[in-house]
Order: sequence, then C-alpha cells, then structure tokens
Amino acid sequence: MNNLTIRKLTFVAVIAAVYAALTLALAPISYGPVQFRLSEVLCILPYFFPSTIWGLFVGCALSNLFGGYGVLDIVFGSLATLLAGYCTSKIRFRPLALLPVVVINAVVVGAVIALSSTPHAFWEGFSVNAVQIGLSEFGVMYIIGLPLLYILPRYKLFNELKNDLA
Repeated sequence: MNNLTIRKLTFVAVIAAVYAALTLALAPISYGPVQFRLSEVLCILPYFFPSTIWGLFVGCALSNLFGGYGVLDIVFGSLATLLAGYCTSKIRFRPLALLPVVVINAVVVGAVIALSSTPHAFWEGFSVNAVQIGLSEFGVMYIIGLPLLYILPRYKLFNELKNDLA
C-alpha cells in the first residue's frame, strides 16, 4: 500500500469487517455452490480505493473460515478475491472493471467447490460449479455493483472520502 496512513489502514479494516459481517449475516445465501454473496459488491471499491484490496482479502478469509469448504476455500477463495481486487484496481473502463471478480471467482471458487464436493468427478463438478458461481457473481457485480460504480461518485460524501484517502 502506497502512502499508508492510520486513516487508510482504518478504512481497510472497516472494509474487512463489513465484508465479513455481511457474509456471515447473510450466511444462508453466502455459501455453497449457488451463492449470492452480497458482500462481493464491495469488490467495486478497488476501482476507487486500491488499498481496499487488502480489506477485501482479509474479510473474505475471515468469512471463508465459516464456509464449509475448509482450507482450500480459506486460502484460494481469499487469494481469488485479492487477485480480482488487484485487477479491478487496474482496469479504468468501468463495465470491464468488474469482470475480473466474476471470472476469477467462477474459476477459483468453482474449482474449490468441485475439489471439496466431487473430487472423484472434478471436471463435471467444476463445469457446473464454475457456471453457478459465475452467474451469481455476475448478478451481484453487474446488477448491484455496476450501478453503484456510476452512482457513488455523484455523492459529495463519497468524493470527500476519496479525496481524504488519496
């Protein structure tokens, strides 16, 4: 993180806490082969605040401790969020900035679920799980996240926060 300040570190910690709290509060729809992890909408934040990548990573790791897919999900699911956040922070064309979250999670989380659930039939499990995760990520990121990507910068408070953390 460039120019690490107490304010920026606090913001990143809050993002981690909000991600984990949202995931756990909505646990019935946050876990499993078909998941609507509403906390993933926070993955738009690296577009505006690259430092939030680390908060998303920590929040995802904490959430995945309770997910049921074990160490594979804790490690690789969280690393998928880290990589997707990094890619999002580098893409400047808004509609494409959300695509890494969808694709990386579909592939990585689809593989984790297949390895955890159907190791004897990995490729069949992977193809189904990757599509299901990809569709649910697409729903969160493009139905909720994309409008937020355009709406948030219209608010004075958001812009003050952005300027404050720059």
